[in-house]
Parts: sequence; structure tokens; C-alpha cells
Amino acid sequence: MSTDQTLQQTVDAFLAHKRAHGRKYHSEERELRLLVAFADEHNADGLSDLTPALLEQFLGSRARSQPRSFNHLRNVVGCLMDWAVTQELIAVSPLRTRRRRVTSQRIPFLFDAAQARRLLDEASRLPDNPRAARRGTTYRTMFALCYGLGLRAGEVCGLRLGDVDTGRDLLVVRGGKFGKSRLVPHGPRIAALLGAQLERRREDDATAAEDPMFTFVANRPVDPCTASQVFHRLVMALDLRVPDGVSPPTLHCLRHSFAVGCLLRWYRQGLNPADRLHQLSTFMGHVDPDSTAIYLTITTELLDEANNRFERYAAPAWTEGER
Repeated sequence: MSTDQTLQQTVDAFLAHKRAHGRKYHSEERELRLLVAFADEHNADGLSDLTPALLEQFLGSRARSQPRSFNHLRNVVGCLMDWAVTQELIAVSPLRTRRRRVTSQRIPFLFDAAQARRLLDEASRLPDNPRAARRGTTYRTMFALCYGLGLRAGEVCGLRLGDVDTGRDLLVVRGGKFGKSRLVPHGPRIAALLGAQLERRREDDATAAEDPMFTFVANRPVDPCTASQVFHRLVMALDLRVPDGVSPPTLHCLRHSFAVGCLLRWYRQGLNPADRLHQLSTFMGHVDPDSTAIYLTITTELLDEANNRFERYAAPAWTEGER
């Protein structure tokens, strides 16, 4: 690479590099385009024109009141600078701005089985409207996939008819986070829900493998934002009690609930969760178990099961000590 290339050329090469490794980098591209525009306004056309003061000024010019949002922008710029160093485009990164301290956050709301059933029952009662037929069955199936398989809302909305393998009870989840696709096996209950949804779509004359699984208007997939809005209205109707220190329920909380539910079942089945964390990570489409660990909120039930397991493990030593 030429060391005299423009900042725009550097950003383009950096994005191409990331996408060659399967990363989407859509939001990151928007933020880097803002950096290019800001640098252009300050007559900094080349990568070498970026100074610590200019980068700090850029970061300060963006409305990022939350530490996590600011840190994300700062990290995107930092990744670009570090990559430029590895490509020998610059000798050292000019980024000196430090990350902001993130204060403790409230834990996500976790749906237990009874609350999840109430949510799905409430979804099934959603009335149709002129622009959306079968709203109840559609949203009930979508939310069941989020809770029962831990799928992201965007993954559920993006399902196509060809992604359902009825012969092997598999879902093909394409283009998940970081552009990863994966196979998701499921049990008979999920198979029945998917089979019923396939039948409804066939009644709509949808037969092509690329036709969306969930749609209302002009064969367009249900938008994740629309699904989230429907979820919020249902939750308000349920009037769930949110404990102190817990965030109000969001659609993504169903994915959190799935992960914690798996951990709890393993404890109760006498299995070692640490031995299965890699499997859960793969199932949920994570890059590594560290990403999965973010979802494993410690609950009272998990603490009880962990304490019971420790007591069973330590019981022989206690008995020996009493002799």
C-alpha cells in the first residue's frame, strides 16, 4: 500500500479488509465516513494529517452522552488507526483519547416459563388489521423462536422458507451478527410451530425458497423494529413486575432468558455447565464463549443450584473432617 494515500482510501481499504473476514461493518462504516467528512472540513485529507488533538476534537463533536456509545465510536476509530500501523501507513496511532468509565448497569429482565407462556398467549390474541393478516399466529411464532431457540430478532425476521429443514428439524440462520450463518437444531414443539407457519405461507401461495417466513405487506419480511414495538405493547398489557435493579423487558431479553434457562437446566440435570459453554456459544452464534458469558445473568435459582452442587462436591471432605 502507498503511504501517501488519502484518509478516504485508507478507510475504504480498512472496510474491505474487515469484510473479507466476514464482518458486516455497516454502523462502523457510517462512523468512519463521519470521520472522513470531519477531517475534510479541517483540511486533513491524508492519514498523516490526523493529530491527537484533531481526533479528540472529532470524538467530542459527536453527541455521545452514554459512555458505551462514546466508547464504541472511540474503538472504531482506534481499530482503524491500529490497522494503519500494522500496514505501515503510519508509525504510531495518533489516538490518545481514553475510554469513558462505564458505570454498573441494571441486569436484563429474565422471563421464566410461566411469563413466557403469558407473553405467547397474549401475542396469539393480537387482532388482524387491513395491512396485517394473521398477526397473532405470526408474532406468537416469532417470539417463541426468540425464547425457545435464543435467536436474535433480526435473525427471526430474516428467516426464509428455504431455511427450514423439516426432515432433520433444523433451521438455517443466515447472516447473523458478524455475518455468520449457522445450523440450529430444534425439538418437536418448535417443529410444530414452524410447520404450521410454513402451511400458512403456502396458503398465501408462497413457495419459493427465498420467500420470507414472516411477512405482512408485499412479501417483505417483518421489520425487527416493528416486532420490537409489538413486543413492548404486549409487555405493557401483561403488567409484569420488574424487580429493583432490573431493566424493563425488551425483545432481546428473550434471548437472555434462553441462555440462562439452558444453564439452569444443566445444573438440574447434573451436567457441568463449563463443559457445555462452547456448545451454547456455537448454538447462539457467538464468536467465542466470552460473548456468551454476557448473557449468563446470575439469578437466585442459579445460585441455589450452584450452592447445591458445591455442597454435594464438598460433602465427602466435610464428613471426613468430622471423624
